[in-house]
Amino acid sequence: MNLTTKNGSDPPPGRGTSLIRMCRLAVLLVAFSLAVASCGSPPTDPRTAIPEDALIFIETRDLGRLIRAVTESPRFAEAAESKPDLRAIDGIEMAVAVTGFETIEQPVTDSNSVLNFRPRFVAVAETRLWNFQVLGFVENELGLFISEAYGGEAKLEISEKHSGRYFIWLGQDGQKAYALVLGSLIIFGNDESALERALAAKNGELASIARRKEFTEQAGLVSGYISKEGIAQLANISGVSMANRASDDAEVQSFVARVLPEVLRNTVTEVRWSSQSVDAGIEDRLTISTVSETGTVLGESMAAAEGGSLGLERFIPDKIVSATRYNLKDPRVAWRAALLTAQRQTDELSRKLLLAFSDSLFEPYGIDNAELFLSSVGTQFITARFDGEGERQVVIARVKDRATLLSSVAQELRSEKPTEPESGTNLWRSADGDIAMAIAGDVVIIGYPDAVQLSIDAGKRTGGTELPASIKAIAASTAAATTIGGDSEIPGRIADVLSAKRSTEDPVVARYTTETRINQKAIERTSVSDFGIIGSIIAQFASE
Repeated sequence: MNLTTKNGSDPPPGRGTSLIRMCRLAVLLVAFSLAVASCGSPPTDPRTAIPEDALIFIETRDLGRLIRAVTESPRFAEAAESKPDLRAIDGIEMAVAVTGFETIEQPVTDSNSVLNFRPRFVAVAETRLWNFQVLGFVENELGLFISEAYGGEAKLEISEKHSGRYFIWLGQDGQKAYALVLGSLIIFGNDESALERALAAKNGELASIARRKEFTEQAGLVSGYISKEGIAQLANISGVSMANRASDDAEVQSFVARVLPEVLRNTVTEVRWSSQSVDAGIEDRLTISTVSETGTVLGESMAAAEGGSLGLERFIPDKIVSATRYNLKDPRVAWRAALLTAQRQTDELSRKLLLAFSDSLFEPYGIDNAELFLSSVGTQFITARFDGEGERQVVIARVKDRATLLSSVAQELRSEKPTEPESGTNLWRSADGDIAMAIAGDVVIIGYPDAVQLSIDAGKRTGGTELPASIKAIAASTAAATTIGGDSEIPGRIADVLSAKRSTEDPVVARYTTETRINQKAIERTSVSDFGIIGSIIAQFASE
């Protein structure tokens, strides 16, 4: 995983992440297996070769069924020239484990560098193919993939080891990859010790993840798990990533990079992911378990408001990147609880800085004081994003205290007089033209000026029948937070990997709806989309 530091420059070419390379192994297995009969030695459960202490664990019990769920989407049919024949990979099982992370800092200029977080991983695939077929695949197709990933032809050493055929690739940049073929089984990784521990688990010399009671047989397409220790290590990576996006100021970056990992490590105990096919596409369920104290506070303060929609959805324009409706009993209490929970996980100085930094999260919407704003509006409010960079955003809410609302917005808005009402709408614009606010009746819209105008125009819809289905989904949801969105790039990228991209002037848009519910034990996120999380992973392999 590559993350930029200081000025946020892009990572150098040819350095695709090891985690993405790991996932590409599954796609290579698809391409190879289409050309051979699915037959071989008695199968091995890949779980038995995954060490019990894996930081991250992902498995599919049927690779063919998993990939087919993606290719059967109507959006795939629109984006791809044809569907691949996946019969040959039906029943192939695969498990992947991340055992640790290595941090490498690569200089870009004298004053800037790139942090490369390289996961140490092992992938175990039960191919159900003849041994000679598996050996040919590993030496040729897998070898070619490794050479491309490592930026040039990799040297290959082959030996007989561990009662199987052992492969070691050495890239021109010094990176190594390892594979062991045992009958129809492939154990592959970028760290020799991780591979040897997987073999020890398979041989019963080390406890495997298969013996853990919580890993019962999954009926879905794919499932995953992040342990508490895995969360701790990912939290460090997330802290650096968030710091780079939060500000260009070095002190702010340092603060975010330090505090965010503390909060995550001290509040989240594990994460589970499962995926299954549903009528509307692929449903992904994420369960983020929290410590008891955190769960009690968040479960009570962030409960969803009762009752139906307040009608704000009609102000969401058709052409958005994403929109989220928050539906909370008391938004101000929820906000204060979130801040209090975060503050309890760090030191006294950081608590004060966290409180001061928190209002900056509302700055893109033209709001200076988040708590005042949330106390001035009703139980529901909507944020909408109009571009991928997040520069054009608005917040939409029903006003219950106009004086408090006006006190919460940016000073440059407060200092300007509103325009004369047009059809009952007052409009404020900052002197520099960067922020606008409109109040139409009891509805306020604040944010990027042209996005505010688009939202005003959308609000002129007269009935719910005019709303797109995705926006109606927000209105129907009872969750504490519901997000809808679309992606016009992912369908073509998936088609490029699994088939061939169809030439078309009209973009194919993949849609998703995500509901977030919070109880006293966990944060539960359920997302239904055209391609699911697995589609997002596959899209990473597309040629640029």
